[in-house]
Amino acid sequence: MIRINLLEKSKGKSKRSAASATAVMEVSSGGSPAIKVLLMLAVFAAGNFLYWHHLDSEKRDIATKMAAAEQHNRELADVKARYMERQREADNYKRRVDVIDQLRAAQSGPVNLLSTIGKTVDDTEAVWLNTMKDQGASVDIEGVALSTDAVATLINNLQKTGFFSNIEIKETYQDEQVKDMQAFQFTLTCQKAKS
Repeated sequence: MIRINLLEKSKGKSKRSAASATAVMEVSSGGSPAIKVLLMLAVFAAGNFLYWHHLDSEKRDIATKMAAAEQHNRELADVKARYMERQREADNYKRRVDVIDQLRAAQSGPVNLLSTIGKTVDDTEAVWLNTMKDQGASVDIEGVALSTDAVATLINNLQKTGFFSNIEIKETYQDEQVKDMQAFQFTLTCQKAKS
């Protein structure tokens, strides 16, 4: 602390002593201001260095963790690529199996049709088939029956199979060429049921 005395101490002194009395300065023992400023700068520099060192160690720690995470990400990308490749192989295999199953189903379609109609005709008395034409969505059946009731029974039995959705009789007439007994020629159109 600096103290300056600008007042005179006594009035009876000479002018010379009055001039010297006005310029008295006292400096306290706290040290010079330059030392104080240097000390504050040193404390600030030390704090700044410690903070920088802390941030630098965090930076190195984050860089290490980031490198480990990138390595893990590359490993997971490899696993994902292998998984996607196997998934494509599985999908390809499933498509192939589905195609084979469809071909087998299409292959057994006519067999199932013939088996169903054959069993139905066997279960119906006094009915014989002459021709059967598979038209894709429908089947045309021509045959001979001993009575019109036998034709109606055949139609009823075909409906019970569930293989056909709609059965229509195109025509039926008595065959005049058969002299020994009564015979009816018939033609049926059967719409296949959607499976």
